Amino acid sequence: MELLRLGPPEHEIPVVRDDRVCFDLRPLTDDIDPAFFATGGIARVRDALDTGELEELDGAAEMRIGAPLTRPSAIVCVGMNYAAHAREAGAEPPERPVIFFKMPSTLSGPTDTIELPPYATKADWEVELGVVIGARAYRVASAEEGLDHVAGYVLANDLSERRLQIEESGGQWSKGKNLPGFTPLGPWISSAAEVDPGDLRLRSWVNGEVRQDSSTSDLIFSVGEIIHQLSQAMAFEPGDVILTGTPQGVAMSGKYPYLADGDVVELEIEGLGRHRQVVTVTE
Repeated sequence: MELLRLGPPEHEIPVVRDDRVCFDLRPLTDDIDPAFFATGGIARVRDALDTGELEELDGAAEMRIGAPLTRPSAIVCVGMNYAAHAREAGAEPPERPVIFFKMPSTLSGPTDTIELPPYATKADWEVELGVVIGARAYRVASAEEGLDHVAGYVLANDLSERRLQIEESGGQWSKGKNLPGFTPLGPWISSAAEVDPGDLRLRSWVNGEVRQDSSTSDLIFSVGEIIHQLSQAMAFEPGDVILTGTPQGVAMSGKYPYLADGDVVELEIEGLGRHRQVVTVTE
C-alpha cells in the first residue's frame, strides 16, 4: 500500500496505490496532511481497500506526482548520521543526534525541477530515508517505543546550499537548507508495517554517475533512537517528517562538483521508489 498525491502543485489529489492500481482517497480525506495521520488515516485506508469502498482514479498514470504529504508542522533533520559522511565533512561521528530544521515550503515532488537562484553556487544533493510520524511523540521511553510512533517511510532529497549553510550561517545550518523546493519527497509513503528501516539500500546519481551507495544499516542513530532522543526535547506531531541523514558521496566532500544548470539528480531507496530532478538556474 502506497500513499501518493497526484496532480498540479497545490491541487494534488490524495491517492492510494495497491497492486499497481491507484484509488481516489477523496471519499475518506481531503488530503494527506496532519489531520489524516492524527485520525488513523493509514488504518482507515487499509480498511477501505479491504472492503472495496474506493474507486480507481482515472488518468492517474499521466498525472504529476507531488510530495506525498502536505503541511507538516515540522521537518526535523538529523545531520552527520553516517560515520563516513561525518568524516568526509571533517568531523567526528556525533555522540548525540545533530539536528536542524526545514520549512514546509521546501517540500516538492520527486520529479519537480530544482530551481536555483544564481547565488546558489554550492547546491548539493543528499539521499535520505524520511520518517512520517503517525502519533504524537513526546518523552518516548525507548528506541523500541519510538518505532510505535511511525506511520510510514519515504524517500527524500535533503538539498543543501553549502555556502549559505556554512560560510554565511552564523553556525546555524538551516539557512542553507530552506530554499523553496529544497526537500523533494516521494513518490510515495509506504506504511511502517511494510518497511524495515534498518536495512535499506540508498543511492544517488548525478548525470548518470553514482555518487552515493550505502545502507541504513550504517546509521549511527536508528530511527527509533532518533525519536527516543529527540522527543525528550521536542514533541513530534502526526504528519511531521524526520530526515535521518545522508551517507558519504556528496559534493561537499570535494570529490564532485556542486550542482549546475542542466544537471540531472536521481535518487533511490529500495522499496520506496526513485527521484529524477533537473537543475535549473533562474534569474
